[in-house]
Amino acid sequence: MIVGVPKEIKTHEYRVGMTPAGVAELVGGGHTVLLEQGAGEGSGFADETYRG
Repeated sequence: MIVGVPKEIKTHEYRVGMTPAGVAELVGGGHTVLLEQGAGEGSGFADETYRG
């Protein structure tokens, strides 16, 4: 399965659809996760934390 995580575009909306732990869980299960650059920044997650 391929899952996409977009960056939020609404004003004053800082949530992200998936945490780095959630991405790791899906990737570990053989899935592909496509994360828009900067998607986790509003929630304090840098792009690098999703790659680990």
